[in-house]
Amino acid sequence: MTNETRKTIARLVTAALLLLLLLVCLLVPSIRETLGRVAAMFSTGDFTELQAFIASYGGYAAAVSFALMIFQSLAAPLPAFLLAFANAAMFGFWKGFLLTYISSLVAAAICFFIGRVFGRDAVIRLVSKTGLTGVEEFFDRHGRLSVLIARLLPFISFDIVSYAAGLTSMSLWPFLLATAIGELPATVVYCYVGGMLTGGAKLLINALLIMFALAGLVFLGRQLYKEHEMKHNTAEGVTEHENLE
Repeated sequence: MTNETRKTIARLVTAALLLLLLLVCLLVPSIRETLGRVAAMFSTGDFTELQAFIASYGGYAAAVSFALMIFQSLAAPLPAFLLAFANAAMFGFWKGFLLTYISSLVAAAICFFIGRVFGRDAVIRLVSKTGLTGVEEFFDRHGRLSVLIARLLPFISFDIVSYAAGLTSMSLWPFLLATAIGELPATVVYCYVGGMLTGGAKLLINALLIMFALAGLVFLGRQLYKEHEMKHNTAEGVTEHENLE
């Protein structure tokens, strides 16, 4: 069986599964209403409402949280950090951290796989051409470290990065390794803070996000400065070589 045949089979199987999932979501009223409620909870920015929803499933709460992480990745750009806050508040720091960390890696792998199997046109329908183009330009600037750098910058959509990575020649395991390293700091901080937050702590949430944004800007500025210096030094080397000739 050739690689092209395997890719075609994978595309058909994945498309069939996604179509079945979509039909279930659209045709089963209870599921459709629940998904609408979940999307509304994400949009409010209040993690306590999301926490109460997950906790209402009792012994299945962790599984529901895991499924919600997958849902938010496919319905980008819903804020995944709310799940980190809710998980830490419900399960404690370590269990909440592991649940958030592992589920986010699985969600990233699914987005990567969708991008790899269905191609750019399908990804554009999911995330918009503007969003994808911006991330692709970021990839062009930063090369093989793009995924790692993007994971450290909270103002870049994790999900669009995953879709875009699937469109490149990068294989799955290097992608997951870069994602695991890049997501670690933010997940630790989100879960640590989430264990201390209460419903009226939106100012603290905003302060945390601003802190991450500033840290990301500093890191990005440093990276861009290094690239500028490298290009400048290369240009000077070419000029000196031409003068010697």
